Order: sequence, then structure tokens, then C-alpha cells
Amino acid sequence: MGFPALLLSSLLFSLSLPTWVCGNAELRVLMDVKAALDPESRYLSSWTSNGNPCDGSFEGVACNEKGQVANISLQGKGLSGKLSSAIDGLKHLTGLYLHYNALYGEIPKEIANLAELTDLYLNVNHFTGEIPLEIGKMENLQVLQLCYNQLKGSIPTQLGGLKKLSVLALQSNQLTGAIPASLGDLEVLMRLDLSSNRLFGSIPSKLADASSLQVLDVRNNTLSGNVPSALKRLEDGFLYEYNLGLCGAGFSSLKTCSASDHVDRSRPEPFGAGVHGLSSTRDIPETANVQLPCNGNQCQNSSKSKQTATTSVTVGIVVIAIAVSAVGILTFVHYRRRKQKLGNSYDVSDSRLSTDQAKPVIYRKNGSPLISLEYSNGWDPLADSRNFNGDSQDMFQSFRFNLEEVETATQYFSDSNLLGKSNFSATYKGVLRDGSVVAVKSISKSSCKSDEAEFLKGLNILTSLRNENLVRLRGFCCSRGRGECFLVYDFVPNGNLSRYLDVKEGDGEVLEWSTRVSIVKGIAKGIAYLHAHKANKPALVHQNISAEKVLIDQRFNPLLLDSGLCKVLTNDIVFSALKASAAKGYLAPEYTTTGRFTEKSDVYAFGLVVLQILSGKQKITSTMRLLAESSRFLEVMDPNLHGKFFEFEAAKLLKMGLVCSHESPFERPSMEAIVQELSNCSSCL
Repeated sequence: MGFPALLLSSLLFSLSLPTWVCGNAELRVLMDVKAALDPESRYLSSWTSNGNPCDGSFEGVACNEKGQVANISLQGKGLSGKLSSAIDGLKHLTGLYLHYNALYGEIPKEIANLAELTDLYLNVNHFTGEIPLEIGKMENLQVLQLCYNQLKGSIPTQLGGLKKLSVLALQSNQLTGAIPASLGDLEVLMRLDLSSNRLFGSIPSKLADASSLQVLDVRNNTLSGNVPSALKRLEDGFLYEYNLGLCGAGFSSLKTCSASDHVDRSRPEPFGAGVHGLSSTRDIPETANVQLPCNGNQCQNSSKSKQTATTSVTVGIVVIAIAVSAVGILTFVHYRRRKQKLGNSYDVSDSRLSTDQAKPVIYRKNGSPLISLEYSNGWDPLADSRNFNGDSQDMFQSFRFNLEEVETATQYFSDSNLLGKSNFSATYKGVLRDGSVVAVKSISKSSCKSDEAEFLKGLNILTSLRNENLVRLRGFCCSRGRGECFLVYDFVPNGNLSRYLDVKEGDGEVLEWSTRVSIVKGIAKGIAYLHAHKANKPALVHQNISAEKVLIDQRFNPLLLDSGLCKVLTNDIVFSALKASAAKGYLAPEYTTTGRFTEKSDVYAFGLVVLQILSGKQKITSTMRLLAESSRFLEVMDPNLHGKFFEFEAAKLLKMGLVCSHESPFERPSMEAIVQELSNCSSCL
């Protein structure tokens, strides 16, 4: 073979290599990233050194039409490692979604080398350190989510260089310093969330003038000074509560500024350094002209300090003094936030679901659809409520969650967290920020009472219920954007009572006798509490008691579910929920003629549940009733007990179940009498 032919052959061979070479280079990077993200290889076992990242076998990895890794979606996977600096080897990455994990360590500055990245989601992890200055070089970045971490330091002025950025979320970190005026240079910025940090100084007027800004959330900081009047245009999109030093005219909950609150606009606004210059050291924020409290000679000292403000020593003293004040106020704010869930959050449109399901092949020239996030006002039926006194309003406030908390807890209502669904609601398992496990019931707005006053009354009843045998309501959230109301309950781990009925020996857990007696007593106490009229609640009828509505906790205590829920639902929804109940025999006979629920209809359903617990059967037949009535109760008892029960107790409880489920409501005892009877029976204690 001649030299020209050999050269041509070598050239053709080299032209056939780029995809293979790139694939192997990216594979090596992915394996390095995996080693850091998942050091014990518990969650990313599908990432193998001999695999192909682009054939769909690598969990959470998607490639573009050129066979290059373009998307990594590993949100909510339980990852507990670090983000490797090797990530910058994925040169064609457009989306990186690592939120809702337990990643720790610093955010590597090398991430800024991902020139094509449009979406960076590192929120809800344990990242520490400072926000890398280098991120300001990422020209294509459109969404930057770093919220709910432990990031410290100041907000880099360099972020003002992200000209395509539409969403910047930095809330719930430990950021200090002033808000950079350079963020006002972001022409397409729609949402900026800086809440729940330690920021101080003024709100830059340049930021207030940002033309595309729709939402600015600066709650729970230590900001001060005159709020720029331009922010009035945001209306409900400007959230500023719990900044004790802010003042301004035309804002409902702000005091009018006095002479001492005046901000000297001739001075540079916070972060006056250049945006594009990426220096090795972080720019020191310059606060607004904040007047410190003065006593005695301190006023004179403060005037002298103005004359020597150019000296670095005095500036340092002022910054330290403000920082100390910020820590004290932050402690108070943190305590308040722990006791009170803040409302008026913002909704995210369904376009965000595109991050949850990465397709095998993804090619996005225009970046992520996540840039078109909807941040509409929350459905807040309490906003204009005049139906309750101050005490009721305070109680409501203590129960209110915001939508972000609910979405975070359920991982954006992930299907993997779905516990159950009905024709009007869906229930999801979730984990709150404090680590407690909850069940979130989502109810469509159309299923709730259309009369707002009636809906509020029902909500008021729900929040007033407190009993050891009722599932505890932790709080609620209403979202106009999603058209849903969310009820947040304690999660009950052992399922409902139906799980322990019709158990075949060896195939399920059999409740021992003492546990069954305890469950009967607990259900009785829960219903009796509902029926009783208390100072803070009316007498209630549950209306839908069944084995499915009795949850069993880790100590095998029974908890009634959906107590009072009928008070917030429309009548047609309540009726439709009764169809299943009636089919299983829980509906009292008199309902068919009266169409009304009474306390005695709850007693009827309770009697049926007692018979189910004793027999271990879901269906109570007429034959079983006849056997019980003829004192042949041994033939009715659950055979899985193998005779291990007290006959006196069994006979007494069986008789109670029969009389409670009597056809005539006049023959049924009250729940108060039932509880008293169970208490008087020493062997039933």
C-alpha cells in the first residue's frame, strides 16, 4: 500500500472514532462522578465501566442526538456523597438535577466549565462553603437552584453576569452581606428568592428596576432602609416580612421611613465592584447608610465615624456590629419560623415534571422548559377572612404550610411517594425538613365547599381536633395555581385495620387478643371525642367510619382518619365516598329513609368494626350474627387466635358489637356509654 493510500486509510479510520472516543471519555467521567456521589454504590449500580451511557441503561443519564451526555437527573435518589470536580468533563451537559439528596461538601468551582449548562439544581442537600465566584461565567445558565443548603459567605457580584438567568433561588442558607446591585443587570430574571438567610443592608434600587422581575422574596433576613417604590409594581410578588429595619411608603405592613431611616443614594449600592472581573478574592459588601442605635455618647461617636468612614478599621467595626445584630435577630426569626409555617408561597407549573422523567435521548437547543415556571399567587382563602377573631387567625397561622414545603416533602408529588388515590384526592408520603414523616392529602379545589365561609369553618374544625385516637393534622396549604388544597397529617406506619382482616395463617400478621381489645377501646374513645361538644369544637359526626379509616401506629394504637373532613368537602363528594362504605355494610339502615347522618349512624359503623376485629373477617354475614346471638360466639371468633382469648371479654365485646349495629337507632347506646362500659370492665383495661 502506497503512502497516499495509507494516509487516506488512517484519515478514514480517525474520522470513525470521535463518537467512540467521546463516549469512552464521558464514561470515565461518569464513573468518577459516581464514585463521589455514591461511594458505596448503593443507588447507581446501573452505572458500569463497561456500559453505554446512551443506551438507556444508566439510571438518570440521557444523551443528545449526537450521542453526548446531555442530562443527569438523579433527584431524590438518596445520594449521600459529594459532587466531583470531574463533572466538568461532561462538556455537553445542559441539565444537572441533583436536588433532594444528602450531598455534602463544597460546590466545585469546576462546574463553571460546563459552558452549555442551562439548569443547575443542587437544592435541598447539605452543601457547605461559599457559592463559587466562577458560576458567573456560565453564559447559558437559565435556572440556578441552590436553596436549602448550608452555604455561607456573601452572594457573588459575578452572578450579575448570568444574562440568561430567569430563576435564582438561594433561600434557606446562611448567606451574609448585602444584596448585590449587579443582580439588577439580569434582564430576564423573573424570580429571585433570597429569603431565610442573614442578609443585611438595603434593597438596591437597581434590582427593583429589573424589567422582567415578577417575584422578589427577601423574608426572614435583617435588611433595613427605605424600600424602593418601584417594587410596588410586583404587588403580592414582593415578600418582605420579618425584616425589622425595612421601611417605606405604600407597603401595607411597613412603617413610614423617618429621617434616621434615610439611605444615602449617593453612596455606592451594595456590591459596587465590577461584575465581569473574576478576582481571586470575594468583594466585600458595602451596606446602606444604616443608623445604629445610640445611647449617650454613642451618637457623637457615630457622627465621628462618618468623618473617618474611609478608613478600613471603622468600616470593619460597623460591619462587625451589624453582623452581631444580624445573628441575634436571626435567632429570633429562626425560632419564629420553627413555630409558624409561612404562607403565600408560589406555585410551579406542571412543566417542572419534565425533570422527573429523562428520556433516553434528549436534545435541547433552547434549554430547559423549566425557565417558563409559573409563580402565581397562592390560593389563600384566609387572606380576606373576617369571620374569625384574632385567636382563630393565630391558630390558623400556626397550621399553615407553604407550597414549597409541601412540594419538597413529597419530592414534587412523585409517583413513588403515592400512598393512595380516590375520585377526589390523592395521598402522598413525605418528609418535612425537620425529618418527621407525614402523609399529604391533595384535594382538588372543585371538591371543596364553594362557599368560602363554609370552607373556612370546616378548616377551622379540622385544626381544632386534638385527640390521641385521631390522626393528627399538622397543617394545610392552599394553592390557587395548582387548584388544590393540601392537608398534612402525621404518617401512620402500620397501614389500616383492613390489613389485619382475612389473614391467612402464615401470610400476614395476626393481631393478638390484648391488641384487639386495645384497638376497640381506642376507636371508641376517638369517636366519643368527636361526638362530644367541647369549648373549642362542635359535636361532630364522622360519617364514614370503616376498617379502612382506622390506621394502626407503631404501637398498634388505632387512629381515626378523615375526622371532620366532610366539613370541607362538597355534598356530592361526601355522598360518592359513601358508596363504597355502603357496599361493605357500614352505612346505617335509617340513612336510606332519612338521608341524614347522626351520632347513632357512627355507632352502627363502630359496631360493625368491632365484629370485624373479633371475627378477623372483612364481611359480617347474617349467619355470623345468628351464631353470636345464640351465644355460640366461639364459632364466630377468629380461628387465627387458636382459642387464645378470654371468653368473658369476647362475649362482652361481641354483645357490644351486636347492640351497636342494631337495625333500630333507638336501641344503640351512645359512644359515651360505650367508653364507660369498657372502662368499668376491669378485665378490658
